[in-house]
Amino acid sequence: MSSPSGTPTKITQGAHTRGGVGESTLRPDGTLKVTGEFAYSSDMWHEDMLWGQILRSTVAHAEIVSIDTAEALALPGVYAVMTYDDLPTEVRNYGLEIQDTPVLAHGKVRHHGEPVAIVAADHPETARRAAAKIRVEYRELPVITDEASATAPDAIHVHEGRDDHHAGHVAHPNIVHRQPIIRGDVAKAAEKADVVVRGEYYFGMQDQAFLGPESGLAVPEEDGGVHLYIATQWLHSDLRQIAPVLGLPEDKVRMTLSGVGGAFGGREDLSMQIHACLLALRTGKPVKIVYNRFESFFGHVHRHPARLYYEHGATKDGKLTHVKCRIVLDGGAYASASPAVVGNAASLGVGPYVVDDVEVEAVALYTNNPPCGAMRGFGAVQACFAYEAQMDKVAHRLGLDPVEFRQLNAMEQGTVMPTGQPVDSPAPVAELLRRVKAMPLPPERQWESSEGADVRQLPGGLSNTTHGEGVVRGIGYAVGIKNVGFSEGFDDYSTARVRMEVVGGEPVATVHTAMAEVGQGGVTVHAQIARTELGVAQVTIHPANTEVGSAGSTSASRQTYVTGGAVKNSCELVRERVLEIGRRKFGSYHPAWATAELLLEGGKVVTDGGEVLADLVDVLGDEAVEVEAEWRHRPTEPFDLRTGQGFGHVQYSFAAHRAVVEVDTELGMVKVVELACAQDVGKALNPLSVLGQIQGGTVQGLGIAVMEEIIVDPKTAKVRNPSFTDYLIPTILDTPTIPVDVLELADEHAPYGLRGIGEAPTLSSTPAVLAAIRAATGLELNRTPVRPEHLTGTAPSTD
Repeated sequence: MSSPSGTPTKITQGAHTRGGVGESTLRPDGTLKVTGEFAYSSDMWHEDMLWGQILRSTVAHAEIVSIDTAEALALPGVYAVMTYDDLPTEVRNYGLEIQDTPVLAHGKVRHHGEPVAIVAADHPETARRAAAKIRVEYRELPVITDEASATAPDAIHVHEGRDDHHAGHVAHPNIVHRQPIIRGDVAKAAEKADVVVRGEYYFGMQDQAFLGPESGLAVPEEDGGVHLYIATQWLHSDLRQIAPVLGLPEDKVRMTLSGVGGAFGGREDLSMQIHACLLALRTGKPVKIVYNRFESFFGHVHRHPARLYYEHGATKDGKLTHVKCRIVLDGGAYASASPAVVGNAASLGVGPYVVDDVEVEAVALYTNNPPCGAMRGFGAVQACFAYEAQMDKVAHRLGLDPVEFRQLNAMEQGTVMPTGQPVDSPAPVAELLRRVKAMPLPPERQWESSEGADVRQLPGGLSNTTHGEGVVRGIGYAVGIKNVGFSEGFDDYSTARVRMEVVGGEPVATVHTAMAEVGQGGVTVHAQIARTELGVAQVTIHPANTEVGSAGSTSASRQTYVTGGAVKNSCELVRERVLEIGRRKFGSYHPAWATAELLLEGGKVVTDGGEVLADLVDVLGDEAVEVEAEWRHRPTEPFDLRTGQGFGHVQYSFAAHRAVVEVDTELGMVKVVELACAQDVGKALNPLSVLGQIQGGTVQGLGIAVMEEIIVDPKTAKVRNPSFTDYLIPTILDTPTIPVDVLELADEHAPYGLRGIGEAPTLSSTPAVLAAIRAATGLELNRTPVRPEHLTGTAPSTD
């Protein structure tokens, strides 16, 4: 069958975006996105296309007594209605790590909005009306919504008969995974403490809130297979989960990345992929599914809400003696990435500090709340909010400056983590704090001018609630540590295919990976690497698909490190083959061809002294050189399930923030004036993109600090605010000034010395904002997000 309109095309970067590693080159998709010409997955179209629709559960926990599809099937224009009983194979569950998620609910539903049936029709409105005509009878069951109800001796098991590889080391079937980290002797160390500070914290459920809802197009193929055009974060992981359910070999499930409108972890799990393929294979027609915003809130995982219990001890001169903490993450109805989130929360739960005596426990629960999984900085974000609040509390008790107290205890290269792993690359925690504190502060009372008050600069903004009365300024600091790449023994690798040939009288390199470009700028970086390693101006980025080996997920700040490393590796191999061709053709004419220091620069072969030996067009002629190669970072190992010891992470990244806020103490309104950031990036491959990643992550951390939270009814486990009317995200009017100080301390283990950067700023921005609000109000504020009622004394801060 023909390809659909709106599918990705090859992106060619020519002279207008010249630039190698270290330069701020323009994004090839930037202008298209700004002008509205970029083809997102929701824009795809195919001749004779049907529309898919999903019927979701209206209750959070219930037995399915019956499903009647007759009325839906009788509706004109309906081509198919499918329930669990219509699935084509015995493989009917999927999952990132634990295959506990049914394609369609069977026997019971476990969360509000779980898929129960799917419909294909000739018009989207017909599909919606047909789904509404499916009659489902439920017998409601008690809901499990927190740790007490999940682990009670008589608690209903969310998943009966668990047999996954985590089940054997947890105390209750409703615990997905447990990871302790134990080092030293906390009880003995506590005896040396002059000050002991305890705190209990709550971190709200955050949504990724990407602007492009889930969408995709499944096209049946003539060989009995299917071609899925999909917005995702990990093509090959999707493929691994989809093919068994369809009963097809993986080579008959072809996948091409379509335009992605943001991700932030929310597209790492499957959403409508299997449903679209099932309907396409059942009807023999292309099927498109596009979620609306309401569906999107139910159709992907969220950030784990967490309760965190911390104890810090310190001597009177400011040295930490011990840290003890317990982190309880609500994983919701299905496992998703919860085990990895637990590992991150536990291993990074102490923060970027030197502490010899540590006792950490992190667990994730099965509940009937919405499923939670990957979101930018997962696990480390929740922990950072709590341990940074604790650091401020300890500093206050000791009468120390909060920044100096952090610097006194800051880790550095050579520090041993609580897991026993030494930090063997730069860890400039104290320097980042020094830099962010040294940045000039924004002027006081910026809203005042000779023309009168500029209400946009005040808490409440254009609502004009104040002209400065009762407005108080606060300043707060925070720093965080995040791992880079997949951890705990996961075989983290990527693949790149690079081709070099002469096209139109010019040497051209083509880079083909399965990397999901979700807005992070990977396509720009890959072209920069190819220009640097191959010395060509013209680089074409091939559309990402499963015709090339896996690139892993666009998550964990890993793509520039791992897929960038694969592109670099493949380019180096291509370069060597090009030079072999040159030696074969021209080696006898010049002795320099025999040396190993030949380079490709500006479309020519040159010596390391700059002497031109040949033009690449002459070297290649009609020949083409193509290499597909994998690249792996150094191996990691699982954490010990009793002690948490192990070389679990491949690299760490660090960022520090200073927040300046102004608070209307009468109405509880907050204006974040500035969020200054200092971050070590190892090597800025594209400085402009680096700045965008840091500022974007900073704003996402701001969101969870003061406005973003999915509200789940504790009695029914139903989501109460599945829309952008009630779930608020920062707009440009909420976004503060974000000055950034970029530090480049190379990691010798990484390509070009780079360090993954996308997640670290999301960690420290949230606790910095909370610290600033505390400084302004004197309130304890131990939950996110902070709401007006928490600042005016009308609600407890632990609700």
